[in-house]
Amino acid sequence: MNCELRGKSLELRSLRRIVCVFLVLSSCLLLPSTALAQSKKQLEKERAQVEKEIKNLNNQLAKAKKNSKTGQQQIALLDKKIGERTKLINNINGQVNLLNMKVSATEDSIALMRGQIDSMKVEYGRVVRVLYRERGNLDKLVLVLDTKSYNYAFLRTKYFRDYSRYRRRQARLIGQKEQELNDVGMELKRQQKEQTTLLAEQKRQKEELSREHQQQQKSLKNSRQQEKNLQQQIAKKEKQKSQLQQQIQRIINEEIAKARAKNTAKTVSNGKGGGNVVSAPAPSAAEVALSNDFASNKGRLPWPVSYTKVGREYGRYTHASGGQNMNNGIELVCASGAAVKSVFNGTVTRVFTCPNGTKGVIVRHGEYMTVYANMGSVAVREGTKVATGQNLGTVYTNSDGSAEFAFQLWKNTTSQNPRNWLR
Repeated sequence: MNCELRGKSLELRSLRRIVCVFLVLSSCLLLPSTALAQSKKQLEKERAQVEKEIKNLNNQLAKAKKNSKTGQQQIALLDKKIGERTKLINNINGQVNLLNMKVSATEDSIALMRGQIDSMKVEYGRVVRVLYRERGNLDKLVLVLDTKSYNYAFLRTKYFRDYSRYRRRQARLIGQKEQELNDVGMELKRQQKEQTTLLAEQKRQKEELSREHQQQQKSLKNSRQQEKNLQQQIAKKEKQKSQLQQQIQRIINEEIAKARAKNTAKTVSNGKGGGNVVSAPAPSAAEVALSNDFASNKGRLPWPVSYTKVGREYGRYTHASGGQNMNNGIELVCASGAAVKSVFNGTVTRVFTCPNGTKGVIVRHGEYMTVYANMGSVAVREGTKVATGQNLGTVYTNSDGSAEFAFQLWKNTTSQNPRNWLR
């Protein structure tokens, strides 16, 4: 009976330990894995979204490199791309941290399982040693028959059957736990491999980020250089425009002086002192009629060229390089080689060369004059009489294919806003 009680005690202790093993393993393996899996899924979703955004930015950047002149758009896109790349690296860091936690939890679980399996083996070995030691004193048939009643014999028979089943189950459970331990070990290797892959991806993304930073600095440097070159070009162009304004003003003054000299009437007086009296210059009747005719068409004059847009209106303005200029006319952006036509009947009084090397024409309409500048070719000569709409030449086309035409309208030495005269 002592052997019987000892066996029951061993059985109960072993069963309790097995139950504890299951509970501990369930809490260690199932709950952390579920939480980590949810976090990992969310991070992978965010990572996919960031990678999609980076791909889209790459497409935009390629387009910007093709179309952008100053590089500002490239820099803005690079800034955004660097931001997205940083998000991606942070996302990978998050995944690596989660994986590190999972690897650590798995390693703890493996250590716990090994300890529990070792305990189960020790317990099982103790039971086997007890039974082996008492094998000479334990005879199932004797123990069954050596009882006070049939009920005791039945209970002993049931105990021996259950105890044998327990031992087989315990041996099988140890085998299952060892298989689970092996599976967890394989999972740990898979996690470590995934960790290595993520770390390699993280390194690659950091290298990409470094290259993008270098590209950003290069693009910024190029952009600043382009901006500097552009400012220099603008300053040069504005200087030429200022020189053109001064040149036209000087030519207008010369034309007015020539007209006055031509129309000066001299009357010789025999009065006291015998001196000569010079009257104020007077325009001819034809010039007066032409001036009146021109003035009567104010607001109805045709545009001198077909244009795509107005580059600059009449009046004073501050240009990109910081200085100020006065635009005495209107600047029109035209198609390459656009035809220039006279806005009214008149006489070509001057064909001149502009400061930028292009051509210019001045047509007189009595006391009014119209100026056509930035022409590539001229089809008239000084002294040629022209009619409304007659071809004067073509607009000059720049090396980049752009064409900008300047038109001015003067009444004697006072510039007029062409907007008020053209229809």
